[in-house]
Amino acid sequence: MRLLPRTKREAMFAVYAYCRAVDDIADGDAAPEVKLAGLTAWREEIDQLFQGRPHHPITRALRRPVETYGLAKEDFLALLDGMEMDATNRMVAPSLAELELYCDRVAGAVGLLSVRIFGVSGPAARTLALTLGRALQLTNLLRDLLEDAELGRLYLPRELLEAHGIETRDPAAVLRHPALAAVCGDLAEVAGERFADARAALRDRPRRAVRPALVMMNVYRRMLDRLVRRGWDRLDQPVRLHAAEKFWLALRYGIF
Repeated sequence: MRLLPRTKREAMFAVYAYCRAVDDIADGDAAPEVKLAGLTAWREEIDQLFQGRPHHPITRALRRPVETYGLAKEDFLALLDGMEMDATNRMVAPSLAELELYCDRVAGAVGLLSVRIFGVSGPAARTLALTLGRALQLTNLLRDLLEDAELGRLYLPRELLEAHGIETRDPAAVLRHPALAAVCGDLAEVAGERFADARAALRDRPRRAVRPALVMMNVYRRMLDRLVRRGWDRLDQPVRLHAAEKFWLALRYGIF
């Protein structure tokens, strides 16, 4: 984000601050009802933002980006909908449709806010935001299987679990199941398809406008490839990209 023009960079930092604030609520140690109350307070704050009366420092920082880039209220609220899915412990072997809805809310909505700031518009921009959001979020979920299981979450879709004979819905037990690799391999293929969809949506867009999305896509695509190469029987072996690799990708796609 430091490579964007100052006004766009400040707008993205404000969006990031909002995302971080609501994510911290959903991932915190509080009881579900306390988390929901915190998220409801943010709904009220978003209402105030779009009425021109923001109170919180984050929504005050968002006021100018909302006005300048036409950021949509529905996208801010969609993120809260996604956080509520986590806060109420709904995300245990969801259906594929529910998993994609979750991805659209927690990642696609952020993408929709971002593409407006980048200056990309039209139907292709929406397709880009949602397909790339799904690809990135599925990659995150495959990377964070252990951490999510510790929170009682299991994002692997039940259709894939059932297809490979996994009946339990206990997150830790699923991660020990011999068929885990087959399930994760199938979900990695879905993520790969979403990356391909996002790349197609990027094809006809102005390169300068979409280059932050292009770099993000290629960083995460490389991470997905590395997860697949590592396999799914060594979940305690983290997969990350080194700073040098990210720098090379930035050079390759014209960020510098």
